Amino acid sequence: MEYQISQDKPWFRFWPEGVPRQLDYPEIPLFQLLSRAAEKWPERIAFSCQEQRLTYAELNDLTSKLAAGLHNLGVRTGDRIMLLLANSLEFIIGYYGILKAGSIVTLANPLYREAELKHQLSDTAATTIITSNDFYPLVKKVQADTRLKTIILTDAKRDNGGIPLNQILGRCSPTHHKFPLKPREDVAAILYTGGTTGLPKGVLLTHYNLVANALQNAIWFGWSHRDIIIGLLPFYHSWGSCTCVNSPIYSGARVIILSRFDAEKLLMMVEREGATVIYGAASMFAALVDSPAITKYDLSTLRYVKCGAMPIPSEIKERWEQLTGVKMVLGYGLSEASPETHNSPPKRIKPGTIGIPVIDTDARIVDEETGEVELLSGQAGELIIRGPQVMKGYLNRPAETEETLRNGWLYTGDLALMDEEGYFSILDRKKETIKYKGYTIAPAEVEAILYEHPAVKECAVVSKTDALAGEVPKAYVVLRAGHNIDQDELIKFCAGRIAPYKRIREVEFIEEIPKTPVGKVLRRILRDREQANQS
Repeated sequence: MEYQISQDKPWFRFWPEGVPRQLDYPEIPLFQLLSRAAEKWPERIAFSCQEQRLTYAELNDLTSKLAAGLHNLGVRTGDRIMLLLANSLEFIIGYYGILKAGSIVTLANPLYREAELKHQLSDTAATTIITSNDFYPLVKKVQADTRLKTIILTDAKRDNGGIPLNQILGRCSPTHHKFPLKPREDVAAILYTGGTTGLPKGVLLTHYNLVANALQNAIWFGWSHRDIIIGLLPFYHSWGSCTCVNSPIYSGARVIILSRFDAEKLLMMVEREGATVIYGAASMFAALVDSPAITKYDLSTLRYVKCGAMPIPSEIKERWEQLTGVKMVLGYGLSEASPETHNSPPKRIKPGTIGIPVIDTDARIVDEETGEVELLSGQAGELIIRGPQVMKGYLNRPAETEETLRNGWLYTGDLALMDEEGYFSILDRKKETIKYKGYTIAPAEVEAILYEHPAVKECAVVSKTDALAGEVPKAYVVLRAGHNIDQDELIKFCAGRIAPYKRIREVEFIEEIPKTPVGKVLRRILRDREQANQS
């Protein structure tokens, strides 16, 4: 137990009952979570997608066949293999099959365009890709500019050059090639940051990182083989791969795979399958509480739901709990930490916070300027974290790795504060704050005020260049159906609820707030739009 954390940390007073403060993490390859699950629960359904189902034994067998097939194709230990797929059974087979081959998996966003795909292929030097026929034309378009040699297709057609996945699985035996592996040192996955701060960076996560975070999440919430998880979060994303893939496999739970969000279908699946857990972004829960189907289905099997990726307005959380009777817990994480670092204690949820650090995770608030002075409770500064889930570094970016990982601490770039009880609150991204005449304005604080107006469905606040003040806050707002208000009304509404220097100077009404696939607001896109308008 090397992650020694002072027991006088304030959050230990509210530690969840039955949850250990420390764990002995098995030093195993990530894929051994599946091997162990197959031994323990061979006939239990691991993943289901529409009418297809795979037991743990079947999944273990198929992933071993893929690993053997990859070796037959010339793939070797340490090679990088890209997985470009929507949520599907093939994604799970590909993910664990790649790892069993001793290769490193790099997960790609199915929404990528040409430049984004080429960047990740080039950055990782991937030589093989597993994808579907839908993405084949895009892959072929960028192939010549990368090191990509082999294309495996989950639904290959005879008239293209892809190798059918089913052909590999049908011809290979489930043999396992032995290879040396050091879980603490060897990279299992290269996951790319969500793009909120510019060109995505490759995050190097070791087998040990991913195993640790799988245990941290599952044990915190008491997951078992009886749990049924709604697998809606994008699997390629760190949050989705942890909570919808790795944690369930560790627990022997079952995952119901959904490739896209449909409010009524999700609620229907909860009732029909007896789902116990849903993870999602605030925007998803906002859509659910606005859906007429929210009271149509029996949701009593749900133990809890978890909201992350972005702050959730208190009104949405309250409406969800009133309409369903199911508690909503809150949390926080980032790709650089596999991703989970904070969760609400299930029996002591504090609205407006991200909860407390998870098992074996230490957290501090430090001054923004030097990052070395630990601040007192209630003081805002940068959130830093350390624990077994913290990444090895960034791919091909030694300077940024050195800046982000200092003396064992991960500098998150998020502005936060810790209260006297050890609960943390995220104020904003350090790089997204607005500098007004020397004052620092956190966009999330202004957004919270806007959400109090009944006409506001979604909003995002960004900086607008101002000759006198440097920067001023501008709001982008999506109105609720049936509401029609003007800019002046919203500006006046906020002015009486916030310090004068924080007041909004301009409002632009739009149809949709740009977000990452897990629901994190992409303020960068709105800032770029504003800069284009001003030029």
